[in-house]
Amino acid sequence: MYITFYGAAREVTGSMHLITSETDRILLDCGMFQGRRKESDRKNRTLPFAPEILTNVVLSHAHIDHSGRIPMLTREKFAGRIICTRATADACQYLLPDSAYIQESDANYLNYKTVRASLSRLRSGNGTRKLSSREMNDIKSLLKKDRHGLNVEAINELIEKYRLEGVEPLYTVEEAEQSLDAFDGYPYGHPVTIGINTSCTFYEAGHILGSAISIIKARENGSQYTIGYTGDIGRFDKPIIKDPTLKFREEDRNLDLLVMESTYGNRLHEPVEDLKPHLKRILQETWARKGSVVIPSFAFGRTQELIYVLHELYDNHEIERVPVYIDSPLGVKLTRVFGEHPEVYDQETQETFLKKGKNPFSFGQIRFVQSVEDSMALMQETRPHIVIASSGMCEGGRILHHLRYKIHNPDNTILFVGYMAQHTLGRRILEQGEAFEDSGRTGDPPVVRFLNKEYPLRAHVVRLGGFSGHGDQNEMMRFLKKSNLIVKRIAVVHGEAEQSAAFADRLSAEGFQVTLPYQGQSIWIR
Repeated sequence: MYITFYGAAREVTGSMHLITSETDRILLDCGMFQGRRKESDRKNRTLPFAPEILTNVVLSHAHIDHSGRIPMLTREKFAGRIICTRATADACQYLLPDSAYIQESDANYLNYKTVRASLSRLRSGNGTRKLSSREMNDIKSLLKKDRHGLNVEAINELIEKYRLEGVEPLYTVEEAEQSLDAFDGYPYGHPVTIGINTSCTFYEAGHILGSAISIIKARENGSQYTIGYTGDIGRFDKPIIKDPTLKFREEDRNLDLLVMESTYGNRLHEPVEDLKPHLKRILQETWARKGSVVIPSFAFGRTQELIYVLHELYDNHEIERVPVYIDSPLGVKLTRVFGEHPEVYDQETQETFLKKGKNPFSFGQIRFVQSVEDSMALMQETRPHIVIASSGMCEGGRILHHLRYKIHNPDNTILFVGYMAQHTLGRRILEQGEAFEDSGRTGDPPVVRFLNKEYPLRAHVVRLGGFSGHGDQNEMMRFLKKSNLIVKRIAVVHGEAEQSAAFADRLSAEGFQVTLPYQGQSIWIR
């Protein structure tokens, strides 16, 4: 029996690991690579194996970097099932079609730009003269249905007519919706048969709603093997969901191999108890400037945590109750999923809200923004407010337009509450903004380019690490040392090379046998 690491090996996104035995092939996650557009597209386009060889997929949680390529499996000859927790199955009902919609929208926009540029060259005699504004508007009217919509049919016809290189989404909304039929959700703590000689039991991972540590037991040649897969390990003592499991069933304790994440393998977060006062201080400083706070946030997990903490601050009259806008249709739907799974809430959430008959994710000042028209009106709002919008790494979605209106104003604050992967717009804004803050905000502000335009980064940039959904180095060590697991060997994955290497060194110093696999490397399980 062996495991091959096809994604998130010495990098953060694209989780995908294949367990192979004599009788079964079990895929752990089927995630999407995220980062530079061209590099990610190249990595995502082709699966490293034929989908029909798989027995089943075990999905640790619903985040797209763990689930995002599942529709590529199910549209081919994959005949198995997607095994996950019930909450993860419910969340994927929204996350995967949304991923497909974003891909289709991005592809349509890029194709629009390609056709527009090609028609401009043709009508200008390959650049021998400059087109007038009227001529450019004629081209745009040919390719658009109205001010904001694209004439996709006309664009595609012109791509074919002029043999241009068009962009195709990884999968369509229809294909994503069809993939949902393959999902089977199960409760925590109950063994599930996932192969001829293989079973899986889920334990709480504490990362997001429905996230699971998977304990996989397989029998081969008369021997029993046990593999643990952390997925993403959450923090301890955070609100809403329960802490990562420390007590495993006796038959699940002895691991031949633990595949473990390392996103923050060389970093420490702010203490969870400091999260609320630090957020309070950031908000008060912004209100004093008469500014607004823009928070890029993942629609699933982080958005709901922010709503929860703001609800507490408002209920306790600790800050001025300015309007809070959730400008993410997906975030609205996923907040509803949170409301449907109170069985996974921690004791604090039960005591603070549920036993008092309150919904943790609804209060007087919160506004859920659905339509494009309402979102556009909100972007131009000048009175102090909080807006939470996706995407979390600023790679697309409505957050880009809020940044467009807010990034140049020094009264405003851009608040980062989660991990920003390398080569994302969020990472650039964070690093350049923090450098400007460290310089005392002297001299010219940095310039950030997005939406085909450059913007001066005059808004204050603040990072609040306490909201992170990933445990830091100490919390991951706490999981290993305080749990009742007995681990023979650890494979460190899901971290930038520097973070993974640092965490592997820490594990080795603590006496663990550690492997830091490369992409495509296989490890025998003995």
